[in-house]
Amino acid sequence: MTATRLANRALVRLAPLEEGESVSAFLQGLLTNDVTGELPAYAALLSAQGKTMFDMIVWPGRPCEYGETMLLDCEAAVADDLVKRLSLYRLRRKIEIARDESLSVHWIARSDGEHPVDPRLPALGQRWLAEADEGEAADDAWLAHRLSLGVPEGQAELGDILWLETNAVELNGVSFNKGCYIGQENTARMNWRQKVNRRLVVVPLDRSEEKRRKAEYPEQGYAVDHLRVADIPGDLMPDWLDQPLVE
Repeated sequence: MTATRLANRALVRLAPLEEGESVSAFLQGLLTNDVTGELPAYAALLSAQGKTMFDMIVWPGRPCEYGETMLLDCEAAVADDLVKRLSLYRLRRKIEIARDESLSVHWIARSDGEHPVDPRLPALGQRWLAEADEGEAADDAWLAHRLSLGVPEGQAELGDILWLETNAVELNGVSFNKGCYIGQENTARMNWRQKVNRRLVVVPLDRSEEKRRKAEYPEQGYAVDHLRVADIPGDLMPDWLDQPLVE
């Protein structure tokens, strides 16, 4: 049986605690993407300056007594930090924010329609949630597959980088029509001015620039570099970046 469980991922559950409270409205004012439409959706929580703090995939949860719930598929290593950060923004809203240990994230490289395709890029394969289990983990296969497609992910690779410099537009991670959210002003200005001077690029490790390196994966032979657009060789551009990069 093919391993599918992503042990390095965790789920944060948001649920209303009284009638009239809306989890989607709460997240809509915080995250980069529209979470009131079709889900799953790729999104991020940014700093006020528009830099990446947490990236995630937003899923609908099972309804509770008081209405809709939502699940944030995020790195397990930063899940508790994400809970704390979201709790700071909750103020007096009656919303429960906590890790959900009852579910796990699963992935498979094929795209046969059995499960939802990854909202970032169909070539990433299918992704779904299931009851938590201790089955064989697929994290190494997922990492190799993701890096081979040139898709950055997670705090080590994206942390403290301007959201549009992570290729968020091309990976369906931002909505420019949803209204305000944290970091929206700088993000919208960069898009309006077409001013993306740097990009995150997955490169072969032997072609990585140490001073520009965000993360490295010797076993896979890749690194993630933060490079000036003008300095990115054409053969290092991923196929899904089918439009000219703007400097």
